[in-house]
Amino acid sequence: MSDRFEFKISSKHHKLRLDEFLFAQFPHLSRMYLRELVRDGKCDVNGTHENRGYKLRTDDFVEVIVDRARQTSMQPEDLPLEVIYEDAELLVVNKPSGMLIHPTVRIRSGTLLNAVAHHLNSDDPEFFRRAGLVHRLDKGTSGIVVLAKTLSAHRVLARHFQRKLVEKRYLAVVDGELADDAGTIEAPIGRFAEERIWAVKEDGKQSTSKYRVLGRRNGRTLLELEPVTGRTNQLRIHLAHIGHPIFGDARYGGPRFPRLCLHAFRLTINHPVSGESLHFEAPAPVEMEFFADSI
Repeated sequence: MSDRFEFKISSKHHKLRLDEFLFAQFPHLSRMYLRELVRDGKCDVNGTHENRGYKLRTDDFVEVIVDRARQTSMQPEDLPLEVIYEDAELLVVNKPSGMLIHPTVRIRSGTLLNAVAHHLNSDDPEFFRRAGLVHRLDKGTSGIVVLAKTLSAHRVLARHFQRKLVEKRYLAVVDGELADDAGTIEAPIGRFAEERIWAVKEDGKQSTSKYRVLGRRNGRTLLELEPVTGRTNQLRIHLAHIGHPIFGDARYGGPRFPRLCLHAFRLTINHPVSGESLHFEAPAPVEMEFFADSI
């Protein structure tokens, strides 16, 4: 059953995108569905159909027809969730290897966002709260993920990540023993459409990764990594490119192992409201720690 909702825009939402305003008003609904409402002409601003990027102005009048019974794409699930830090604006968690960040067309459950939805809404089923992703990790990569609990925090943190105002460090166990104690890998990364894979590509985007050797033994190297740029699968691609793929990385030629040996273990950000520098760490998981101990 659909209902009509009417909103008069206050100065608080002046210059906010129309789709972002709708996300804030209907947090229990999927963003894809809300964008479809705008696209299909079920949302008017001052009696006129506007696109989702329209910048709202104070005293604008928004009308939208919404099916409130429509399910969110982020169903709460009572899944284990390791919380590193939480306040009114932020949620910082340690994602395990093998867990998707968010639902997909084929996989609708068991993801980090399903677990986060349960964590945020277990005490008040009448008011659905959702967290916004600021960055992502591959399914196989474990470690620190930051989520924003408010729209304003999401905008600020997203800008910080885009401007590289954050510090990220990863641990990886790779095949072979690197000769240099530290170094920089520069190789452009692009997508090969037919193979549907990201890899080093001559006309790809400039990409830079830094590494520091923490230990070598038995034909393996434990590395601390810094992704200077943020391309898809960048660390995995760059390490394979120099002949030292990550253990457990079947896609890029790494030796067989029960998991991808890549872990986001350290992150430093500025708080989106106070500006305070926040430093988070997630120790290497047991399966990687044991593996690294043999070096």
